[in-house]
Amino acid sequence: MRIIGFRLRAALGRRGSDAGMSTSEYAMGTIAACAFAAVLYKVVTSDVVSAALQSTIGKALDAPF
Repeated sequence: MRIIGFRLRAALGRRGSDAGMSTSEYAMGTIAACAFAAVLYKVVTSDVVSAALQSTIGKALDAPF
């Protein structure tokens, strides 16, 4: 187990001094997240998914206890 920890520390130490993302990387991540959110919103608000969600919620509320 000690050898694995040593190798992990050694591998992480070789990465260099780049500790975080740059502004352009944040911008690209934000754009990708917004695009994913837009696609997810379109899918969830579509007629088919909306009907399926309403059906599932209706079945859950009508379930006998």
